[in-house]
Amino acid sequence: MEKVIPAGMRHFKMTNKIDLNKAPEAYAPYSFDLPDKFKIMAQDELREDDDMRENALKQFREWIAKHPLIRKCRTDAPFLLRFLRTKKFSIPAATEMLEKYLTIRQVYPHWFFKLDINDPDLEAIIDSGYLFALPERDEHGRKIIFSNAGKFDTSRFTSAQLIKIHSMVLEALQDEEESQISGYIHVTDDSELNIGFLSIWSFTDIRNLAHCVQNSLPMRQKENHFVSLPSFANKLSEFILSVLSEKLRNRVFVHRGWDEAKTKINPKLLPKEYGGTVPMAECIAQFKKQLKERRDIVLALDEMEIEINKSTIPWADSTDADIASGVIGSFRKLEVD
Repeated sequence: MEKVIPAGMRHFKMTNKIDLNKAPEAYAPYSFDLPDKFKIMAQDELREDDDMRENALKQFREWIAKHPLIRKCRTDAPFLLRFLRTKKFSIPAATEMLEKYLTIRQVYPHWFFKLDINDPDLEAIIDSGYLFALPERDEHGRKIIFSNAGKFDTSRFTSAQLIKIHSMVLEALQDEEESQISGYIHVTDDSELNIGFLSIWSFTDIRNLAHCVQNSLPMRQKENHFVSLPSFANKLSEFILSVLSEKLRNRVFVHRGWDEAKTKINPKLLPKEYGGTVPMAECIAQFKKQLKERRDIVLALDEMEIEINKSTIPWADSTDADIASGVIGSFRKLEVD
């Protein structure tokens, strides 16, 4: 009997072992086997065709093999295509992003290493319903990542664990070629967000994280929806928007409530509690199963290695005092309404 592959796992090339040799004698074969919808989208939006992809992978691999500071790195097609597709097959831009990606992983290991779903704390955060991918893609093929900010227990967990959860979820998803091509939508229910969520952050962390998100992570962020954001979080949201690029700012939508949000998001794709068909508990269970199945692949990323020099990352040593001005100064004086 043929094994049925769940919708969220289709076309994900599962690998039992990740090769981190930066210049292997031979590279694993690759074939583009997504539906025509994604092939057309890749051609129209990314300039991708068989020749472009083959030549770009060849050049990318040669660059990695010759890079004097890269010691270990994945060179399989699904991994490299994360960067090539994010940068629309610009080799200089893709190689620069890979360099930054490898660097931030080592500069901030407390955020990007040991992304283990079997870690009791990380597993508890997933079980709480704080962050998970929804089972179905939208009509454009985009993966929807759903978050309920109020489910994050700030009395138990730290901001570093919060970032690790986001990192783990994204690393588990980013080899899915549908998402590499069509991108991601983030939907966050902020209705239960409490002031404790804000108190766990330093401004240095926020600034460093903003640099990581927009300069180093290979993903096509198409839309970010924040629903029912409390008034006390306005200053934080203003600051976060101020440090994002204009391109990313234009993809952020703040909705007063779910009625407004559902004019932009198909409610049928949301958990049943928000108007969809699949109960939230089932959504979480399905996604947790995927995290377990992809655990070894995600953990293998910790063995990638690049020689780094902090002089090349000027934001890494910023202090709170460096950025405690303007909206930061006013945010420090925040009073809860």
